[in-house]
Amino acid sequence: MLERYSQDSLTFKKVEEILNSNLPDNLKSAASKVIEDRPLSREEIVYLLGLKDSVERKYLFDLASCVRHDNVGDTIFIKGIIEFSNYCKRDCLYCGIRSSNKVPRYRMKEDEIVKTAIEAANYGVDTIILQSGEDPFYTTEIIERIIKKIRETTHRAVSLSIGEREPEEFEIFKKAGASKYLLKQETVNKKIFEMVHGDDYERRIFLIKTLVSLKYITGGGDIIGLPGQTLEDIADDIIFMREAGIKMAGIGPFIPARGTPLENYPTGSAEITLNAYACTRLMIPLIQLPTTTALGTIDKNLQYKAFDAGCNVIMVNFTPDTYRSNYRIYDNKRKVEFYETVRDLSKMNRRLTALVKARSSS
Repeated sequence: MLERYSQDSLTFKKVEEILNSNLPDNLKSAASKVIEDRPLSREEIVYLLGLKDSVERKYLFDLASCVRHDNVGDTIFIKGIIEFSNYCKRDCLYCGIRSSNKVPRYRMKEDEIVKTAIEAANYGVDTIILQSGEDPFYTTEIIERIIKKIRETTHRAVSLSIGEREPEEFEIFKKAGASKYLLKQETVNKKIFEMVHGDDYERRIFLIKTLVSLKYITGGGDIIGLPGQTLEDIADDIIFMREAGIKMAGIGPFIPARGTPLENYPTGSAEITLNAYACTRLMIPLIQLPTTTALGTIDKNLQYKAFDAGCNVIMVNFTPDTYRSNYRIYDNKRKVEFYETVRDLSKMNRRLTALVKARSSS
């Protein structure tokens, strides 16, 4: 047995409790593998993903919370996101800013982006996330300059979520100071991927593996509830992320967006999303796991409930109000504000990384 967990650890104690209970064998088998630091099987993950509100599901969440505690602690990391452009050259079927959608477009200027990053850093966030559609306007040189300026002025980690770029660009951004890159696989079911994205599945997987090889803290992730998706597909996504060396994951439910081919498709399951967080924590104990805005769009309380299922990150939005309403990747997107988030989590007695306390008057 590997010594990831001592007999005094919360995980060891929780696994013992599960093994000595009358819980189903599938849950006991999964718990045994967690304590032995072995990957869960596809069948075990599918079983856990399918759990409804029950005693078994509570034990799943409790075990995921113990694994989080013993591997990355219970501190909630607050990261600041800046959505600096809603132009996108892609035409993904589910996305509200797809190239063929008629929405007001905007691009933030370099100095605006840097100024906003400084404001976010002053609030105490530990990472600045630069997010946009796949916008060729922002050349390699522009992104490189922005990264350098933010690193020089804020001394915060810089994370990029700007879609597919060439491997050479990834290298340049890394040298400029970016340490994290989110490029979600969305789904490793090639048929579904190509239906909603296009025919570049192999390139997406290649680029994710390239980011890992360049020593980025690489983010993957999937959308829960895509057309035709099964629990087996979601299990395959979690297995892929473990095997690929993913260190952070953005997992969220599908939310319909007006004007897209999938605007009338049903919202993805919040229940399965929460189960997927827990399974991902069990499979990748050290992962940085955000509770996503998409989940909070269904219900703010669900976004907070994800901390009971193994999550340890939340992203607050610093995009200037002038632009924010037009970054409509899906409808009714929740406005995750810094002070509201800090206040809510403080009331829940969560330990936070943010340096600024929520104002009682806010």
